[in-house]
Amino acid sequence: MKFEELQIHEKVFEGIRAAGFTKCTPVQAQTLPVALQGRDIAAQAQTGTGKTAAFLIAIFSRMLEVRAPRRGPSPRALIIAPTRELAIQIENEAKLLGGSTGFSIVSVYGGIDYIKQRDAIAKGVDILIGTPGRLIDYLKQKVYSLKKTQFLVIDEADRLFNMGFIADLRFLLRRMAPYDKRQSMLFSATLSHRVLELCYEHMNMPERFSITPETITVDRIDQEIYHVGKSEKLGLLLGLLRREPEGRYLIFCNTKAWAERLEALLNANNLTTAAITGDLHQNKRMKVLARFKEGKLPILVATDVASRGLHIDGVTHVINYDLPQDPEDYVHRIGRTARAGAEGKAICLACEDYVHSLSDVEEYIKKKIPVVSITEDMIVTDYRRRVRPAKKQSAGPQRKKPPTKGTSSRSQERSGQSRAGKKKAFKRPARRTAPRR
Repeated sequence: MKFEELQIHEKVFEGIRAAGFTKCTPVQAQTLPVALQGRDIAAQAQTGTGKTAAFLIAIFSRMLEVRAPRRGPSPRALIIAPTRELAIQIENEAKLLGGSTGFSIVSVYGGIDYIKQRDAIAKGVDILIGTPGRLIDYLKQKVYSLKKTQFLVIDEADRLFNMGFIADLRFLLRRMAPYDKRQSMLFSATLSHRVLELCYEHMNMPERFSITPETITVDRIDQEIYHVGKSEKLGLLLGLLRREPEGRYLIFCNTKAWAERLEALLNANNLTTAAITGDLHQNKRMKVLARFKEGKLPILVATDVASRGLHIDGVTHVINYDLPQDPEDYVHRIGRTARAGAEGKAICLACEDYVHSLSDVEEYIKKKIPVVSITEDMIVTDYRRRVRPAKKQSAGPQRKKPPTKGTSSRSQERSGQSRAGKKKAFKRPARRTAPRR
């Protein structure tokens, strides 16, 4: 299906052409005709299928056609995302697709300037995008209201549940206009019982869609697995990276400590690398991601904080340095490659610490991951080990220096007595004496 076949507003078409879209993806072809009619939808769609563009095109077209409520503190559309990375991605795509509409778009999330985000909402906003915690924070301060909000989108609903945001999500939904007074759209990788319960409680008889549920992973991803011991994992990783030096690599680890260790190791071996973890400051994280998206950074190491919400074109390889313990995380990790019709490769290094997760992953994706044999020439042995950076000297107490020439023993003795006197003064207070008459 082509976008010209749908009842899309001309100003939105300008954004579609600016984004370079020509044909609808399956999720867009199925959901857009219904969403453009103003009906609620609940769609199951895997990552990288174009669902973000689907609900943004529908919202922009409907907002241009439906009369706006009287001016007030309520945004016309609210988009809820589980992570700040996903919120940023939605904002960027919204500004691209809605560049000709004139709507104001603001995203709010933790780890960034609190006052600046609050002031942006207070000025008035048409489309508000954010994570539950920050949205609730500003709502409780009455910076904005949801009483007149006309459109609602819940993206990655299953992720919101898994991250424990269900109570926050219900808090927001109970403060919105009644379900029959707004249009609601929900997207999720799985339409579990909990997600459907939310649909029936807070949506107006949504029409359900299930896009390619029988294929959990994208067919264009070439998957392979290496069974390797812990002592040889680093050497094998270096061998894989040197085999295709022109690739763009996203490497996943299960822990923050290993992500930082790999970053140091790869940089020590002349492979430009940066790492993003959960406690990395948001400004620094955004700079690292910007370098990776622009192609200035060939290798990015990350924990599962980056497995969802990142739309980065041109990622050729996803390497699971640690096999994930949750099968769903495997799907979302490898979904960072082969996006928008491209092809990609997903490589797993299964060591004795995490190989027990392999059976659960293969059962979840309903296929066996091909095993590749390891040859001696694939493992690099002459690599440089990580060199621990020197610790910076703090402003705390310094090491005692020996006395310099010219310093008398009498002065040293006095300074020692004064220090001893201070210690005694802190140990016990001076004894009181009765006043003389």
